[in-house]
Amino acid sequence: MARSLMARYAGRLTPPDLSIAPTTGRVTPARLKTEVLSGLTVALALVPEAVAFAFVAGVHPLVGLYAAFIVGLITALIGGRPGMISGATGALAVVMVALVADHGVEYLFATVVLMGLLQIAAGVFRLGKFIRLVPHPVMLGFVNGLAIVIFLAQLSQFQVPGSGEVGAHGATGGAWLPPATMIPMLVLVALTMGVIWLLPRFTNIVPAPLAGIAVTAIIVIAFGIDVPRVGDLASIQGGLPAFHIPSVPLNFETLEIILPYAVILAAIGLIESLLTLNLVGEMTGQRGGASQECVAQGVANTVTGVFGGMGGCAMIGQSMINVKSGGRTRIAGVAAALFLLAFILFAAPLIELIPLAALVGVMFMVVIGTFAWNSIRIMARVPRIDAFVIVLVTVVTVYEDLAVAVVVGVIVSALAYAWNNATRIHAKTYHTPENAKVYQVQGPLFFGSAEGFSEMFDAENDPAVVIVDFADSRVVDQSALQAIEAVAAKYETAGKRMQLRHLSRDCHRLLKKAGHLVVDADDDPEYGLAVDYGIRTGIIGGH
Repeated sequence: MARSLMARYAGRLTPPDLSIAPTTGRVTPARLKTEVLSGLTVALALVPEAVAFAFVAGVHPLVGLYAAFIVGLITALIGGRPGMISGATGALAVVMVALVADHGVEYLFATVVLMGLLQIAAGVFRLGKFIRLVPHPVMLGFVNGLAIVIFLAQLSQFQVPGSGEVGAHGATGGAWLPPATMIPMLVLVALTMGVIWLLPRFTNIVPAPLAGIAVTAIIVIAFGIDVPRVGDLASIQGGLPAFHIPSVPLNFETLEIILPYAVILAAIGLIESLLTLNLVGEMTGQRGGASQECVAQGVANTVTGVFGGMGGCAMIGQSMINVKSGGRTRIAGVAAALFLLAFILFAAPLIELIPLAALVGVMFMVVIGTFAWNSIRIMARVPRIDAFVIVLVTVVTVYEDLAVAVVVGVIVSALAYAWNNATRIHAKTYHTPENAKVYQVQGPLFFGSAEGFSEMFDAENDPAVVIVDFADSRVVDQSALQAIEAVAAKYETAGKRMQLRHLSRDCHRLLKKAGHLVVDADDDPEYGLAVDYGIRTGIIGGH
């Protein structure tokens, strides 16, 4: 019932921009222009986020910028989903800060290398396929929570620099800008958002986010408006990232320090990347690539660690900017990374003049486009457990992090599914001409339904022979085996005999391996015939 309702309303639950069509494989001059301009827009939006997340992690801004360049370039070239953008992220930065504070930045670089190797292993062993276990309500909670996180992260731009702490989920404890600065800032944010909203109604020659940034920047620079600019965060001037082996002792003690952080970072990075991969795939009509994305993220982080970067993963905000600006191929991601490097090497003074209000306006439009507004309207129409999961994942995403939220959502959904199936087990009964009683079991037999299965039988009053028909059921796990043996033992104690009938292939293998079946498999080669199998007790329970 829950599944059918979710399928019915799936179209209403998805974010509003899922109708974007994929592009063809042919790159025309018009497509190339769109991809390059989209990459430029993404690069401009990457700068303040990379700098801010470097501050969160307690490292130099260039460490964040180098990570954004290297991770962005490698994943754009070999990632599992063209159109995705990767770089330094807040979800990883909040984990790194304790490591950097306790052991220094060199241990961070070593951790990022190990994190990358773990992600490569996850890709090689095709662990990325398990992302399909994430239910649709969890995805909705993910995008809604992430939209809120992106919004909160922009609030630091409305605070006096250095007056508070900037976290992955926003600013805390800072003093707000004085009215003389705040009012122009808000007006410029609204102007940027207005340009992004109106321009596509007249032309698609230039990506709307890039046009919004350009218009606002020109006005601010031409009229000398006193508002915070990129340069107020930090200088982004630097050279090429240099090869650097992390200066840490190569011993077991170092491994003990970095391994826990590497495992957590690898898990968070893969979960965020694979969920972003699914979301971008829905928007562009693409499928697959999970294992390839794991390998790409791993290679990117391994390389980043030996070039002085803080590591990273997929960035849903920048990915949304790219897709909505027209980026559909690997060209946009590569262009974004190269533009970012050019900013660092050559154009830092110019980029530092861009008002933060323009970039905040772009991110606010990303928030509006990312949040699944229809999920609020249909909350009362879907099963209550699905509505609860949507809200739960949203809240945990905001107050904890994406990885924890997704794990919590999957666990709650799995428990709800197990409970629903546990309550479905029942049996129809009838007597054969030989006066044997047949129990036709309905529903799966597993740990959740094992107790209900045991309660269906009446060993004291049943006849001498009882047949349990599994034509409409499945024996799933060890708890099911234990339940079958316990029931068989009751009949054996009462001097009666229990037999199994219509075992499916997987049920037959499971019971035969456990040693329960008395009749050899050759007597029922199709496992669907009405052959009655005797039950041998004392195998699992040790009676």
